[in-house]
Amino acid sequence: MRPGGSHAWAHNPFVATLGVMTTPVQNIAINTLGGVPTSLGEYDGRAVLVVNVASKCGLTPQYKTLEQLAVDYAGRGLSVIGIPCNQFMGQEPGTPEEIETFCSTTYGVTFPLFEKIEVNGENRHPLYEELTKAADAEGEAGDVQWNFEKFLVAPDGTVVNRFRPRTEPDAPEVVAAIEAVLPK
Repeated sequence: MRPGGSHAWAHNPFVATLGVMTTPVQNIAINTLGGVPTSLGEYDGRAVLVVNVASKCGLTPQYKTLEQLAVDYAGRGLSVIGIPCNQFMGQEPGTPEEIETFCSTTYGVTFPLFEKIEVNGENRHPLYEELTKAADAEGEAGDVQWNFEKFLVAPDGTVVNRFRPRTEPDAPEVVAAIEAVLPK
């Protein structure tokens, strides 16, 4: 197997068209916030904005804009998913229940939240092993800088954009990138 859990044949166009396996990102196992096993494969054919989130961060108000993106673009094929992470100054200390309650009552979040994971370091989740290979606008790949770093995955499973934490979810460059991968 290749890093990230994919097989060498994952990029064979014939196999991909059969829907057997598309990309490493879409086939990496991760649990929902409620502990149910899943993967980004659930979103095959949709663009996905993957964001590491935290409830006690100065950037936490981005939840509101992420929710608006999720609502505004759902019909066009975008899914937003939040992945809690407590690696940045302990800004996501909550239990799954506390995280879900905070997000839904404080910011009206309805988009899916996944299990709390590590996005950097030796215990980095395999999903972030793949996502962090993508470079940002300055050409820098590697570690996630802070909470609310955003990765845009195209409907074919390709990681196409990376936006650093201070880039607002509705910034012109984010919206343009989303529009570029969605059907017209």
